[in-house]
Amino acid sequence: MSGFYSLFYKEVVRFWKVGFQTLLAPLISTLLYLLVFSSVLGKHVEVFKGVGYLPFLVSGLAMMALLQNAFANSSSSLIQSKITGNIIFLLLSPVSYREMFLAYVAASAIRGTLVGFGIFLFTFQAVSIPIIHPLWAFAFSLCGCVIMGAMGIVAGMWAEKFDQLASFQNFIVLPMTFLSGVFYSIDSLPPFWKEVSKLNPFFYLMDGFRYGLFGVSESDPAKGLFVVSICLAVVSFLSLGLLKSGYKLRN
Repeated sequence: MSGFYSLFYKEVVRFWKVGFQTLLAPLISTLLYLLVFSSVLGKHVEVFKGVGYLPFLVSGLAMMALLQNAFANSSSSLIQSKITGNIIFLLLSPVSYREMFLAYVAASAIRGTLVGFGIFLFTFQAVSIPIIHPLWAFAFSLCGCVIMGAMGIVAGMWAEKFDQLASFQNFIVLPMTFLSGVFYSIDSLPPFWKEVSKLNPFFYLMDGFRYGLFGVSESDPAKGLFVVSICLAVVSFLSLGLLKSGYKLRN
């Protein structure tokens, strides 16, 4: 596993050295969402019984930031390596495709967790958020990191330039995260759109994470974990298969 440790260290150092762009910038943009929405709706909406809109929003924004940054880390690393040509040094090294997968996903999980934790850290004095079921919160956040890290690998291997990667993020990742119930409860939607929202696996990540914090949810957390686990398995096997074949890496 020495190849895994080396690549993992390289990936962590890569985003840490430009922390202003990879950590602070997404943290500030997420806090701006919090400032705007909390100012308008914070005192007028109660989503769950006993849970105000502000804690509901903070938890959703933290999970959204975690997902988006986990995806951005692995996808940006691969596309940069392909464009600059230094991917050849990784392909020539005795690093297996499994080690590559684990290293990229683990580094993505670190970056996503740092940004998500930063949201709670910056808001803990203004917002009181309990952790009723910590294991549930940990399970859903970990699954979210792995899913998005693996999805970032798929996107980074598929894209041949930054425009294609931006299209993947803007047309797939952003809509799925924004429509997962970050800013609203799906119970407030019309019946048709409520059922459509339940087809979005990111909704179960968001709802399960909130269940771990507040002890209440809009769906059965066990069912949500089952759906999320299937999604995790599918995306992971897809990314592992692409890494093993060297898809668009050996050109």
